[in-house]
Amino acid sequence: MANTLITPEIDPSHEAPRLRPVEDAHMDEMVIEEQGVLASLWSNVRDVFFPAKLPPLVLESKPIPVIDRMATKQNPKATAASVVIYALLILLIAWILHSKVALMSKPKLTQVVELDAPPPKAPPKAVSMGGGGGQRGPTPVTKGTPPKFADQQIVPPKAPPLEEPKIKIQPTIEVQKDLKMASSIPQIGVANSPLIGMSMGNGRGTGLGSGDGPGLGPGSGGNTGGGPKRIGGGVSAPVLVYSVEPEFSEEARKAKVAGNVLVNLWVDTSGRPTHVRVIRGVGMGLDEKAREAVLQYKFKPALENGKPVLVELNVEVNFQIF
Repeated sequence: MANTLITPEIDPSHEAPRLRPVEDAHMDEMVIEEQGVLASLWSNVRDVFFPAKLPPLVLESKPIPVIDRMATKQNPKATAASVVIYALLILLIAWILHSKVALMSKPKLTQVVELDAPPPKAPPKAVSMGGGGGQRGPTPVTKGTPPKFADQQIVPPKAPPLEEPKIKIQPTIEVQKDLKMASSIPQIGVANSPLIGMSMGNGRGTGLGSGDGPGLGPGSGGNTGGGPKRIGGGVSAPVLVYSVEPEFSEEARKAKVAGNVLVNLWVDTSGRPTHVRVIRGVGMGLDEKAREAVLQYKFKPALENGKPVLVELNVEVNFQIF
């Protein structure tokens, strides 16, 4: 069967329709009326100061349930496993810190030094308080009982006058009668005679002995014996005006030895220490260090009746490790 074109019947009383392009159909809707400059300016001013009242907005939207992408569903098994793992890690760290081995420092070696026992103390010496005297005699002082002791000398001792024997006998010596001696030989006495006569001594001053002063013995000043005076009985103690800290010997520093050293010394009339010696030491070189320190001391001299005198005293030097 052949295709045939069926066309509608056209009524002659009506005008036949005309085709219009699509662009022409919408052209009227796209036409915008252009305003003048003044009209546009006035329209803008009016919109700013007198805006048109618009009907209120009405919210016509409705919430739609959607899936929350941030929400996560927790798995109880995973949570429990995580807690167990963290607990094990904490226990492991605590065990490591607790069982950490500290580095041990090198042990200090303690040196044991065997100190020799101190020597036994010497028997006490007779106290000699210095002093001495004499009256420039030709012979040593006569043996016998000394005069009465006193703090101040008023009358010096004198040798008693030599008494002439009642029966005068010409002194002789044992010499052969036929021995001829030269006439130029001076007269001499008997060598082994126990009698040497009365003498106040061959020293100086108004005392007795070979010393210098009003005392007794070979020393100087008052009192008896040789050497310095002792503090007390009118003799004031010297005053220390300058001292130095004793130094540690290297041997004592290494062995960490400390202690007190007792030093005996004389202080002369100018305040200087002399005859410095250690009478009780600790060894390890500290005795010599103590002696060196005392030799640098300076004193205000001791006084007796307002005059400086030579005195003897003991000083204790302390060695302490801090």
